[in-house]
This record gives sequence, structure tokens and C-alpha cells, in this order.
Amino acid sequence: MKIIYVFLVLLTTQLTASDYKTLYNLSYYDKLEKDAYIQERCVLDLYYPTKEKNFSTIVWFHGGGLTAGKKKVPEGLLKQGMAVVAVNYRLSPKVKVRQCIEDAASAVAWTFKNIEKLGGAKDKIFLSGHSAGGYLVGMVGLDKSYLEKHQINADEIAGLIPFSGHTITHFTARKEMGISGKQPLIDDLAPLYHVRKEAPPLLLITGDRELEMLGRYEENAYMYRMMKVVGHKETKILELDGYGHGMVEPAIPLLIKEVRARSKDKK
Repeated sequence: MKIIYVFLVLLTTQLTASDYKTLYNLSYYDKLEKDAYIQERCVLDLYYPTKEKNFSTIVWFHGGGLTAGKKKVPEGLLKQGMAVVAVNYRLSPKVKVRQCIEDAASAVAWTFKNIEKLGGAKDKIFLSGHSAGGYLVGMVGLDKSYLEKHQINADEIAGLIPFSGHTITHFTARKEMGISGKQPLIDDLAPLYHVRKEAPPLLLITGDRELEMLGRYEENAYMYRMMKVVGHKETKILELDGYGHGMVEPAIPLLIKEVRARSKDKK
């Protein structure tokens, strides 16, 4: 389903920079770990509005192939009347891909347990991220086992909005198995493996199928179709015509629109 995308204006609120606060390098594991790498990487930044109540929150995972990258609040999400949790997680090859997912789930669990203390709404927590970050969104939101370890039901997430995320098994996981990144695989490390009817609302956003990395649009289209096959009523896919894999900036307004629309349905 090809969608031509021309809307580039960011949606803004009347709030100013002084109405927001950022807390840096908060550990998202309950107990202080002695492992130096965990202390370094398993932290998040929390950007939130100080004069709003029951605000929505976007947990944002950076890209980088699960081997690189660092936390950052995307500029387009600033001053939008919502909170952003920018997450660092451990990286391959120092850890396995499963541990990257476990870190992502721990950061989401931290958000569920803490956002209300700052005025946010626990039923308005959305997950988003680009590329490897989009893959983490899919794994945490669809494979319920990761959040169940924290006594959290993944179905309580308000929405999953991955940007150009792997839906098949991540190429870094395939590398761990000795499989080429061009050899497709769908196992329990693939969001596609965990399609289910009761999952949170899912908005898949990719770049142009002719410009994207490998078959990124097509695997997202397959995810879209299989979610429909299992009876999921709230899966959508948007393809950004003319943009390649680095499509974060033009996709941000679509993320904001989706978060606002779904937040209106909640008290």
C-alpha cells in the first residue's frame, strides 16, 4: 500500500521550553548493578512537561543496528505537550540481542512504574523508535514475555509506532547465529513471530520501498498483512514516498498525530 506523504509541518503546542524539564541518566533497573557496562548503558533521559497533567509519553529507542547509537530526544518531539523517554541499551557484541530486548523492556517497565509520579498517564504510554529501535518496539510490544517479567501486560501499551523497524529476525541476531544479513529468518526473535489479535494498536512507518534498506518496506507490509490475518483491528502501514531509511524527521509529525488521536480516547 503506497502512500504519498507531503505533510511536513510539525504540530506544536503553546508551551515554551521553560515549561519542560529533562532528567538525565536515570537508571532503569531497580537495583544498582555492579556491572560497569550496565551502569554506563542502562540509563534513560526523561523530558516532560511540568505544567501538564495526564500527559502522554513516548518511549523512544535509538537506531544503530543494535551495535551503535545513543539516546536522544528527537527535536521534533520537543514542546509537544508530551513526555519523551530516550533510552540507552546495551549493544552487540558486548551482549546478545536478547539482552538488548530485555533492556528495552526494563526501560518500558520503569516508565510504567514512574510516569504517574510526574503527572503522566500510565494508560498513555506509546513506544516508538527508528530502525533497530523500531525492532525493539516490535519485540517488547508483541512478545509479552519480556514485560511479564516486570509484572506488566504488554497489551496496556497505548500504541506501537516503529519507524522502519525489522519485523523479521534482526540481522544482528542472525549474525550471532552465523547467518548472513541477506538470509531472511523468522524465529522467536522476530516481531512477526509474535503477531496476535490482542496486541496494542500498531502503526508501521517506513521509507519508500525503492529507497529503503534491503526489504524493510516489504517485511513491514507482511507484518501488516499477518496482523490483519490474526484479527488485529488496529494495524496501519504508511510508506513515506521519496524518503529512504533515514526517514525519522518526516515521520515525526505522523507519530505525534497518532499519539494525540489515541490519547483523546482516554480520560
